[in-house]
Amino acid sequence: MSPRPYLLLDIDGVLVPFPGGQGEIPASHTRHVVVPTGRSADDPVTVWLDPAHGPLLMQVIRTGLVRPVWCTSWRQDATALIGPLLGLPPLPHIDLPRPQITTSHPDGHLWKRDHVDAWLGDAPAIWIDDDFTGRDHEWAAERTARGRVTVLVQPDPHVGLLAEHVTEVLARSAPSAVNRGGASGVQRAAEVA
Repeated sequence: MSPRPYLLLDIDGVLVPFPGGQGEIPASHTRHVVVPTGRSADDPVTVWLDPAHGPLLMQVIRTGLVRPVWCTSWRQDATALIGPLLGLPPLPHIDLPRPQITTSHPDGHLWKRDHVDAWLGDAPAIWIDDDFTGRDHEWAAERTARGRVTVLVQPDPHVGLLAEHVTEVLARSAPSAVNRGGASGVQRAAEVA
């Protein structure tokens, strides 16, 4: 039996959408002001969250088919600040470094990827992030070909997580989908969800 895949969750561009060209945020999102680690109450951060995301993610978490983990530059603040606003239980986080970079893709792929690869080891993963490149998708295909099923789910960063992404996660986390590299069992899992 294969181990349950990790569900790696990003925040910016997934749960907190980036403003559109005119600064617009989806109407479904609510404004919150938070004070991340290292900032003072005089210098808070405004985030926009969709209250429907909490129940959507809890639907996945309650199945027990995945091991949810924050994979975000918010690090421990994901559990301390963002999770409670969505009604999520405390989740572990990958302790990502704080690189001095000017682009999300300093080596042609998402800056988090090498750290995530080392952290995962041989574990399967479903990773939701808005910022993958073609090289990240190649990496996922290579991991999957080596028996380490890796599924990348990439929301539009101006829209964020949608119900269809959660359906994909549920389909890909079904044991038959994980055991067969995600290519089989997807339809059956989606029907159950």
